[in-house]
Amino acid sequence: QVQLVESGGGLVQAGASLRLSCVASTRTGSGYAMGWFRQAPGKEREFVAVISRSGSTPQYANSVKGRFFISRDNPEDTVYLQMNDLKPEDTAVYYCAADQYFHTGTYYYTNGMNYWGRGTLVTVSS
Repeated sequence: QVQLVESGGGLVQAGASLRLSCVASTRTGSGYAMGWFRQAPGKEREFVAVISRSGSTPQYANSVKGRFFISRDNPEDTVYLQMNDLKPEDTAVYYCAADQYFHTGTYYYTNGMNYWGRGTLVTVSS
């Protein structure tokens, strides 16, 4: 069982930056693909970004491409989401996720991952 704990959310103004962190409770190291999803009020959960075990193949949703960047520190069992140029439409609860398998293409637009954190709230004011 993998437990994931997110941190770094908060209230910021449009155009600001935030960095989310997610620490895995077990020694996942390079064993799991890691990702970020988000759920805005009244909307379904959506894919944001995912990174492979080695960190060499990050993938992003079109809505955040060029503004958000996912990275990982395997020795520290931590994955990050650097969010730049935040917009009010980025307001959501952001969830960290992990899975033994990594998929490419549009897989994560319609599928989640096996393990989930409890989420951290990001609020962007206009």
